[in-house]
Order: sequence, then structure tokens, then C-alpha cells
Amino acid sequence: MIRNWSASAAAAIRGTSAPVTHTLVALCCLVFLIGPVSGLNPADGSGEGLLTAQRAYFRRWGVVPANLFEGSPAALLTPATALFVHGGWVHLLGNMLFLYVFGAMTEARMGRVRFTLCYAGCGYLALLGYAAANADSENSLVGASGAISAVLGAFLFLFPRARVTSLLPFLFFLPVRLPAWVVLPFWAALQWAAAGRTDGGPGVAYLAHLVGFGLGFGYAWVCFGRTTTVRSAPAPAPEGENQP
Repeated sequence: MIRNWSASAAAAIRGTSAPVTHTLVALCCLVFLIGPVSGLNPADGSGEGLLTAQRAYFRRWGVVPANLFEGSPAALLTPATALFVHGGWVHLLGNMLFLYVFGAMTEARMGRVRFTLCYAGCGYLALLGYAAANADSENSLVGASGAISAVLGAFLFLFPRARVTSLLPFLFFLPVRLPAWVVLPFWAALQWAAAGRTDGGPGVAYLAHLVGFGLGFGYAWVCFGRTTTVRSAPAPAPEGENQP
């Protein structure tokens, strides 16, 4: 398991571009801006007309569990298309922030091909897992959260001692730097607790987060579980941590 990186390795990662991560961020933003959810396209109308266009958009490109297992090729593609569709500005910006912060280092360590397979494959399976657990639901499921959760899982395995800046409510939202092995399992525990309180209705698909997180961690373990040739040194912080 990758436990530490030398200072030279940390510098190399910080200086390495992350084309897959940046492309994914750009695609998600582009899809959102040209879709009816952004409200920027006059052709989508306004008021009730805009809401109707948004509902049709989600049903076409999102995952509808009740339709997924009917054998339609179009429905089987929706766990892939849903990864690029978001339900609002806050949904988009929150996901892209997590992807940008954790994706670049994970991509640099895994390589572009393995990172792409982790993101797309685990993201698809995360949405599929949620749909299987809520097979009768008629609600549309959209968003890259399952795939980004897989990136978080992979990051935890690869950089468990990396310092992550967190805002903790019980500390009045003061920024605290904690190792990834503390922050990310705590985040996963919150998802687990929240998933137990949901009933498959509209809202956040916490189960997809959990499935993606576990798959990402497992994928990194399969790919890098026997890697031991590293020198002991403090692990680097995620990209963007020290930015104002």
C-alpha cells in the first residue's frame, strides 16, 4: 500500500497536469450550461414550461430505476449519461470542487487510463447499485457523486496520511487540517447514517456514494495493493488545499 511519498514525488505530482480530471470538470460544466437546468437557454422557456423541460431532461438522461432493468439499451446507458447531469448550481459546484481537489492527485498516481476506468466504471456501478436497491422508484437519479465518491475511496487508499482541510460544525466551522484516514472514513460514516434514514424518494442518493466509495477503494487496492517502493516522508496535501 502507498503510505508515504518522498518530497520529490510530492513536487512531481503538484507539477503534473491532470487532463482527465480537468476534462471531466469541463464536460460536466458544459453539459449543465447548455441544459435546461441552468436556465440560461431562452429556448427552454420559463415558469412551468421550464420545469417541464427539466423533468423531461432528467428522465431522458438520468437513471430511472423502474425503467433500468426492463432490458432497453437506452436505459442501460443512463448510468453513464447521468454522471454528466446535475440537478442545480449547488449540486454541480459541490461535485466539481471535490473532483478538482481530489481528482488531480489520484489521477497523477493512478495514471490516466486507470483513473478513467475508476471514475467511469465505479461511477456506473454506483448508480446501478442504487437503482437495484430502489428498483421500483420512478425518480430520476443524476449527478457525478457516485464517481467522485470512487475517487475519494481511491484517494484514501493511495494517500491515507495526506492532510485535508475540513470545516467541522461542532468547532464553529473553523478550518482544521486532518489526515485523509480520519476525514474520509468520517465522511463515509455520515453517508451510511444518512442512507439509513432515506426511503428511496427524491433527495440525495447516499447509497450511491457509499457504493462508489467502496468500489474506488477496492479498485485502488487491486491496482496498487502490492506497491511498497516508496521512501518515508510526510504525504502531500490535496491540490488546492493551500489556495486562499
